[in-house]
Amino acid sequence: MPKNFRELVAWSKTHQGKKLIRFTLSSVVTTGVSLVAILVTYGFHIISGVIGATLFGNVLAIFPSYYLNRVWAWGKRGKSHFRKEVVPYWSMAFLGIAFSLLGALWVKHLVHTHDWSHLVNTGLVAGVNLLCFAIFWVLKMLLFNKIFHTDKLHDIEIHLEQEEGQGSIR
Repeated sequence: MPKNFRELVAWSKTHQGKKLIRFTLSSVVTTGVSLVAILVTYGFHIISGVIGATLFGNVLAIFPSYYLNRVWAWGKRGKSHFRKEVVPYWSMAFLGIAFSLLGALWVKHLVHTHDWSHLVNTGLVAGVNLLCFAIFWVLKMLLFNKIFHTDKLHDIEIHLEQEEGQGSIR
């Protein structure tokens, strides 16, 4: 773990640092997609149920999540391998959605047993969904690192070629 800002900057330029930063930013984008979808659909009564709005927001976020994680964070190109990439990804995504739905069930209970304003209820629905995403984030990062694992020797070769290219410019 970096001990100071300078080490953090140096780490952020390594292959693992870039991958973690890209995974984090992918998660921020897709969590934002889910959060906005829930806020809009539940907040504006487009989907009146807590469960339905949570399910819709999370399913909608799966599509940009897969693409951003596979292509940008892990650098995979070409056709997805169904058994090694698609099935584990979707399994994990649906597990995350199931966990979010458990949170939504709890929120549904709170909404129906308290006389809060719809604005408070909407914030609660979105907030609990965000908390569920945060809980799953580390687990997903570890799993996706295995799913989209690239050839280490190939990664090292590319890194060395990039360093050589930068060295000849200076």
